[in-house]
Amino acid sequence: MRFTTLNDWLRWQETLHPKAIELGLERVRTVWHRLRPNALPFAVITVGGTNGKGSCVAFLDAILRAAGYRVGAYVSPHLLRYNERIRVDGVEADDEALCQTFARIDAARGDVSLTYFEFGTLAALERFWEAGVEVAVLEVGLGGRLDAVNAVDADAALVTGIALDHTDWLGPDRDSIGYEKAGIYRPARPAICADPDPPPRLLEHARAIGARLLRVGRDYDFGRAGVTWRWRSDKARFDDLPSPTLAGEHQLGNAAAALMTLTSLRDRLPVDGAAIRAGLARAWLPGRFQVIPGPVEWILDVAHNPAAAAALADQLRGRACAGRTRAILGLLADKDADGVIEALAGVVDEWRPVTLAGARGRPGADLATRLRSAGLRTVAPRDDIVETCQVARAGASIGDRIVVLGSFHLIAPVLATQPWIPNSSLPYLRET
Repeated sequence: MRFTTLNDWLRWQETLHPKAIELGLERVRTVWHRLRPNALPFAVITVGGTNGKGSCVAFLDAILRAAGYRVGAYVSPHLLRYNERIRVDGVEADDEALCQTFARIDAARGDVSLTYFEFGTLAALERFWEAGVEVAVLEVGLGGRLDAVNAVDADAALVTGIALDHTDWLGPDRDSIGYEKAGIYRPARPAICADPDPPPRLLEHARAIGARLLRVGRDYDFGRAGVTWRWRSDKARFDDLPSPTLAGEHQLGNAAAALMTLTSLRDRLPVDGAAIRAGLARAWLPGRFQVIPGPVEWILDVAHNPAAAAALADQLRGRACAGRTRAILGLLADKDADGVIEALAGVVDEWRPVTLAGARGRPGADLATRLRSAGLRTVAPRDDIVETCQVARAGASIGDRIVVLGSFHLIAPVLATQPWIPNSSLPYLRET
């Protein structure tokens, strides 16, 4: 074995390939065929899209587990530990298992160079095979068509909402991005689209390959019914569903898309209404409108593009606040900072920009300049995330709320270090 600790493996993987991100399927397919030349023994559900991927994976995982299936879930990025990325029945892969899996991948790859994400994707598939899962739910990392997850064929593929993000990699407009996302669809297999206004190229690609396209508003629909909600398609109907534990009206759309995905696979993976209700009540994600109550309320959200920021703004408007809303904002350099700021300008009273470290990080000073140019009340930027939180809390009054947003790289240290976080493990799924 090349290394004996997980951290050593991960540090090495970050340097193995000449580029941190290089989209393409040939390397992953080559190594995977060497590891497992036979057909997959489990069903695969692939989830892509700009926003909502993590939520849809959480819903699918929770509902399938409630139905009694052994489920593997692969997500990215992680918040606190790399192990969060690979889970079987809600349990994270431990360090020893990951090290052994990485060693097998290293031996099988020969002279094939793999990126960090490709190594992780292969590790997830290998762990799921060994664990004997019945279904794997895979979250696309970037795009879809050339993402490592797309090296295996999905039995059903779900594309959530499509918005501008990662334009350097996926193209300058929704049409280009929609085409890349649609790359996870397969001929004659369910291809779910949860975007109510899908880009033309997504629709064209689905038709061209003969996918079974299932669209919100046409093939399935959903809506509020008092304190509950309903879902229906031409194949199934569910009434009096409980509101998802994930906060925000937009989560109904994510849950509805998950139900369409499961309904499309009902012959292979039947799921009844009881499992759906139980899963909706159990699915949970840290860092997605995560509320920590107290005299000063904290809200943590990884929203990092204008569409996600707009959804966050809607949630803030719908949640009562007796005092002022104070935001701590950190963004990566490749994100649309002006769009995020514009989406939230009307609901935030005071901004505290913070620097995100690393090659992709954006200086807090840059955010401060943009905030002030927009005419918004802005506190001097800081480089230390934890210190920024402490200073913000000291300056807040009872009844205020502090919203921490903009990146996994911002939310993670807050979750890891702040004393008001009740449980440092914070699993992606919890039983209730």
